[in-house]
Amino acid sequence: VQLQASGGGLVQTGGSLRLSCAASGRTFSNYGWGWFRQAPGKEREFVSHISSTGTVTNYADSVKGRFTISRDNAKNTVFLQMNSLKPEDTAVYYCAARTRLNVVLAVTQAYAFWGQGTQVTVSS
Repeated sequence: VQLQASGGGLVQTGGSLRLSCAASGRTFSNYGWGWFRQAPGKEREFVSHISSTGTVTNYADSVKGRFTISRDNAKNTVFLQMNSLKPEDTAVYYCAARTRLNVVLAVTQAYAFWGQGTQVTVSS
């Protein structure tokens, strides 16, 4: 089971990036997917979640209105479109498959499978 995150990079303030996370070895269409991020010296924090059907999405207040999560179950892939990026968005971004429905979706313990992370750097 592997989750491969990609799409990170260096962008100026106000710019955009689109992250992708592709799953292989297992079908994740029955799971919700999440994005988390971790800045240097800080704990990993919740960014966004999308339900298994794609009909329900959740966002951290810090990214609401700027980020959009989506998924393509046929391709076992989840996306995170990030617009109006700010320097405080700089972090390593991780995708994860939510397997523990009895745990709130905004905590890492709800997710059993994690990607390797992709670096996003926003310059001021």
